Amino acid sequence: MLTLQISQADLAQVKYERFHYPCPKIQKRFEVLWLKALGLPHKLIATIADVSLNSVTRYIRLYNAEGLDGIKRRNYRKPESALGPHRESLETMLRQSPPLSAAQAKARIFALTGTLGRSLSQVRAFMHRIGMKPRKLAQVPGKACPQAQQAFLDGQLDPLIEQARAGQCHLFFVDAAHFVLGFFLCTVWCFARCWIKAPAGRNRFNVLGALHAITLEVEVVTNESYVNAQTVGQLLWQLRAKYTDAPLFLVMDNARYQRCKYVQELAEHLGIGLVFLPCYSPNLNLIERLWKFVKKKVLYGQYYERAALFREAIEECLSKVNHDLQYKQELKSLLTLQFQTFPNSPNLPV
Repeated sequence: MLTLQISQADLAQVKYERFHYPCPKIQKRFEVLWLKALGLPHKLIATIADVSLNSVTRYIRLYNAEGLDGIKRRNYRKPESALGPHRESLETMLRQSPPLSAAQAKARIFALTGTLGRSLSQVRAFMHRIGMKPRKLAQVPGKACPQAQQAFLDGQLDPLIEQARAGQCHLFFVDAAHFVLGFFLCTVWCFARCWIKAPAGRNRFNVLGALHAITLEVEVVTNESYVNAQTVGQLLWQLRAKYTDAPLFLVMDNARYQRCKYVQELAEHLGIGLVFLPCYSPNLNLIERLWKFVKKKVLYGQYYERAALFREAIEECLSKVNHDLQYKQELKSLLTLQFQTFPNSPNLPV
């Protein structure tokens, strides 16, 4: 007859762990030992613990041979994916050229491994295991030069930011946004596809803005015609009149109306330093994030019947940027002085 050779110390631990051990399956093993220690027959133990008769015998023999360490050991078999041995090469391939769909990934995995034909669900599971998930593409200018961007960050922008943080200068990021009255597509959580009115016409509202790098206050010049050199000049006069206690620097792109002779001579006359971004570098202009914020707040999924309402919504949003505490809190995390460059853009398969 099979007997249980258990010490009093182990029995006390068995009594506790049959209710408190974190794994329910191991709890059943402790329950079997406890019931066996009470002298119950194996068939009754199997019924109470809800295990097979063979399991009762196996658990008792396991304890007699290895003690509580054997009872606690998990011997569950975990199937290994057939793609496991190829993980490194597959991950390298998928990083260099992300697939557009699971079906495309399946075909390329088959082409690389030669014999491994996986189902679409298995391919998706494998891609999730290595850290992949569907992500929306974002665009970056094709002619951008990562080396020029990094040199600009290290040599010009970062030193100016440090001076601005120390209060030695005022640093602004300048850019124009051309808002056109129309429907701005967005994504919403809904039970069925939603439809929204779209206004007619091509009414334009131009905003030339200057965003302070430290205080995150914005100064704007607006019109409904065009942004030109005179518009930039108006912004320069506006900034110079307000910020007189320290040197003033403006970071701007290479738009012709900003880099023209008139603007550069006026800036020199007003004592304003102009810092021009490398070509095709919107990712280095902090105010680009502000324009995205404005669109999200008042334009995405909104219908404005008249151009005047469209303009009022944008102006009110820009006003709140300077005064609304909720807006300031949201912008604090969005307008950080951290800039992303794109040294290695993967190629999508054709």
